[in-house]
Amino acid sequence: MPPQPVFLCARGKGDRRIFAASATNASVPFSLRYRNGWVGDSCISARNLSKVYTSGGSDLVVFSELNLDVERGEMLALVGESGAGKSTLLHLLGGLDRPSSGSICYGGTEISRLGDSEQADFRNREIGFVWQIHYLLPEFTALENVMMPLLIRGWPHSRAAAESLARLDEVGLRARASHRAGELSGGEQQRAVLARALVGSPSVLLADEPSGNLDFRTGEMIFELLEGLHRGHRLTSVLVTHNQSFARRCDRVLSLAGGGLAPLGPTNSHPASEPEYL
Repeated sequence: MPPQPVFLCARGKGDRRIFAASATNASVPFSLRYRNGWVGDSCISARNLSKVYTSGGSDLVVFSELNLDVERGEMLALVGESGAGKSTLLHLLGGLDRPSSGSICYGGTEISRLGDSEQADFRNREIGFVWQIHYLLPEFTALENVMMPLLIRGWPHSRAAAESLARLDEVGLRARASHRAGELSGGEQQRAVLARALVGSPSVLLADEPSGNLDFRTGEMIFELLEGLHRGHRLTSVLVTHNQSFARRCDRVLSLAGGGLAPLGPTNSHPASEPEYL
């Protein structure tokens, strides 16, 4: 039997680090250095992952026996045609859906084996989500929306408000904190979503078309902000995007097609002058 991976998790003040004691996929280099200065070790590992939907007596196989390693500190882009299963894969990685078979591990925690309440608690503490649709609650202010994950966690209102206001300030929305979601522009709504995603100090950020509903200029601003937050918070980030210029600015690009993942060419740290789409 081949040696099994052993995972160790170490945390310091203001810092989350996950180390893998051995490589688990020969196709992915065990130690990589990215533009943000972090040395990569597996943070998220998916093994033999399959997702099958059954309808009307027939099976729809989205992907089967898929393997993926996301390195600690990496910004990874997932690209592919609509319907290829990118959002499905992101939902599985985020513990929002369960695989038909296979496993998903964050360090030493196999989230695919956690119960519903344990999985919800893990998501609240370890994963920040950004969606194409902002999903802000319209009856609440920007500040109240950002506070939600901390209130669910049981934080006192005053502490949650102070931390949430700091995150809104970080994305340039402090002056709009008391405005309801419908009073914010599209770009402001997405900045509020970024603040909400990061307010709980997650180790991982998952984003599904974070600029998909925005014009090019606003989308460029949101992506630049996301890049800065990724580096500043020392995140491990996985982004689904159709925007080729954004994808090339990530550390690594994987294409999902025909139920499998394949690497694309070298990434480019310089933004394109016009949007290109995959």
